[in-house]
Amino acid sequence: VAATVLHDIGHLLHGLPEDIAEQGVDGLHEEVGAEWLSRHFVPAVSEPTRLHVPAKRYLCAVDAQYWSGLSDGSKISLVKQGGPMTEREIDDFELDPSYEAAVRLRRIDDRAKILDLEVPPLCHYAEAVFSLLTAPVQG
Repeated sequence: VAATVLHDIGHLLHGLPEDIAEQGVDGLHEEVGAEWLSRHFVPAVSEPTRLHVPAKRYLCAVDAQYWSGLSDGSKISLVKQGGPMTEREIDDFELDPSYEAAVRLRRIDDRAKILDLEVPPLCHYAEAVFSLLTAPVQG
């Protein structure tokens, strides 16, 4: 739950505009976010965050239906992120102990992009998020 809530925090931390993918720039938000999260949270939060972009590349390579369900923004950013994985990249990705958690996070994130989807307020997730803190967050 915490990884799902926090996985895109890198978009807030890198300070780049929202439309950077359309400008041909990869802000590496997954790396920025995972690095920050690793200082404050358990690896079960930071590692799926680090791998959620590779998980998109993975799913595009192993699931023929996955590409068609991506948002336009995700399709554009996928090109900058390396496109679908090669067979070698798939094999390497599947060796990572957090790959399955990253794939689950990715699929949850995709379902969360439904317009007008009613979800609980952010405070609903506070206990789940705060319970995984390893160091205080300041500023």
